[in-house]
Amino acid sequence: MRRRDFAARLGLHTILGAGMLVVVGPFLWALLSSVKPEAEIRRIPATWWPNVFTLDNYDELLSRLDFPQAFANSAIVAVFTTLGNLVFCSALGYALAKLRFPGRRAIFLVVLGTLMVPSMVTFVPQFVMVSNLGLVNSYGGLILPFLATPFGVFLMRQYLLSIPDELIEAARVDGAGELRIFARIVLPLCGPALATLGILTFLASWNNFLWPLVVATTEDKYTLPVALALYSVGQNRIDYGLVLAGAVAVLLPVVIVFVLLQRQFLRGIATTGLK
Repeated sequence: MRRRDFAARLGLHTILGAGMLVVVGPFLWALLSSVKPEAEIRRIPATWWPNVFTLDNYDELLSRLDFPQAFANSAIVAVFTTLGNLVFCSALGYALAKLRFPGRRAIFLVVLGTLMVPSMVTFVPQFVMVSNLGLVNSYGGLILPFLATPFGVFLMRQYLLSIPDELIEAARVDGAGELRIFARIVLPLCGPALATLGILTFLASWNNFLWPLVVATTEDKYTLPVALALYSVGQNRIDYGLVLAGAVAVLLPVVIVFVLLQRQFLRGIATTGLK
C-alpha cells in the first residue's frame, strides 16, 4: 500500500514538475538570453546558459528609448486603472448583490451580455468617444475606458453573495448608511476577491498594447510595451537582445505584484462564486 502511495505521489510530482518546466522554461530562457550578445542569441542551435555574459542589451534599453518615461507611463496607467476597478467594480458588485431595486436582475444580465462581446467590437466606438472628448494622447484617454470592466463587476458580485445578509442588516439596524456599510464592513471582507481583481487588472493594463498604440501619439505618452515594440524593430532586422531585455523589464513588476498578493489571489479564485 505504501509503495503504491509512493509511486502515485512520484508520478504526480513528475507530471507537475514537467508542467512547471513547460510554463517557466520560456521565461527562464528569456532572462538568460537577455544577458547574451546578439550573435549568441541568433546562434543555431540555441544555447541555454550564456557563453558570454553582457549587460549591453540593458544599457541599450536605457539609452535607445526613454525607458524611465515609458516605465512611469505604464505604472501610472496600470495603478490608476487598477484602483478604479477596485473601487467601482466592488461598488457595482455590492449594489447588484445586496441592494434591492427595480431592474437589478436586468442590469446583471446586461453585464453578463457584455462579457460575451469581443473587445474589438467596441474598440472603434471607444476611440471615437475618447477623440470627441479630447482625450487622445492623454492619461485620461489611456485610463478612463478601463476604470470598470464587466468581468470585475461579475467577479465582485459573485464574491459578495457569500457575505451573510444578516451582517449587513445588523449594521443597518444600528443606523449605519450604505456607504459606511460598504466601506467599513463589506470591503474589509473582500480581501481575496479584491486581490484577484487587482492582479488580473494590473496584468491586463500593464501588458495592454493596442489601445496605447492608438491613443498615445507622442513619445512622452508611450507605455513600455509600445515604446519597446517601436524601438526594437530596425529597418531591416529585429534587435532580439533589446526585445528580451525589455520583456524582462516588463515582466518584473507583474511578478512582484503576484508574489506579494499570491495568497489572497488563490483564496479569491477558490472562493469566488460560492454562496
